[in-house]
Amino acid sequence: MQLETLISQFQQKDEKAFESLYNMYSESMHGVIYNIVRDNDIAEEIMQDVFIKVWHNSSSYSPEKGRFFTWILNIARNAAIDKTRSKAFKNSKKNLDAEFFVDILENNENLNDKTDAIGISKYVKKLAKKCIKVIELLYFKGYTQKEASETLEMPIGTIKTRNRNCIKELREMLIK
Repeated sequence: MQLETLISQFQQKDEKAFESLYNMYSESMHGVIYNIVRDNDIAEEIMQDVFIKVWHNSSSYSPEKGRFFTWILNIARNAAIDKTRSKAFKNSKKNLDAEFFVDILENNENLNDKTDAIGISKYVKKLAKKCIKVIELLYFKGYTQKEASETLEMPIGTIKTRNRNCIKELREMLIK
């Protein structure tokens, strides 16, 4: 089937034509989106959203304005860029992938190996000594906040505040 015929049928809401176009372009579209967002799951989600948008706005495509492939790729690229500019996307990238780090930490024996394994030892060393102590106890030695409070002989509220502030400082270093 010729592309023009397929596009025409698609614009008339023919599901088989849509499926054919999806099969033709989804891989390329996914690649373009992935190169922007650098996350396979998010790229997949954006791609699905783009195809839904293309389906609902099929009448806005005009062959005189350019190729169909260019049209959908521009929609995909813009959707991916919009996603990277969203607050939710930026916040998700600020947070460390907890499962990944837990796996690494569980498979290493001493604190130095652990921080080197996850690549943050140079950042942790830049923190104030009070931060290093709290992070070491809570995250590397597995202390509860209450246990850290007793060990460091300071109120639990101070431990919570320091922990929050130190992690915030560490995140800011990692983002730069």
